[in-house]
Amino acid sequence: MGRPATRPTALKDGFYIEIRNKGSRSGVKLYSGTKLQMHRAIKMYERSKEVIILGESVNGKFVDKEPKLHVAE
Repeated sequence: MGRPATRPTALKDGFYIEIRNKGSRSGVKLYSGTKLQMHRAIKMYERSKEVIILGESVNGKFVDKEPKLHVAE
């Protein structure tokens, strides 16, 4: 047991989504290397969880500034 990290973690280049329980305010970020992998992860979680598409990350910053809520069809 050591001290907790004080610096935020660096994001890898790729695609990110956030998975939350329905009605929750916080969630877990999931990383995918390609857009196809991101869409597969969305399909896996869209029925039971709230999925927020954070978008593509390049050099630790997101290309799209506004995240989008995914709605299951």
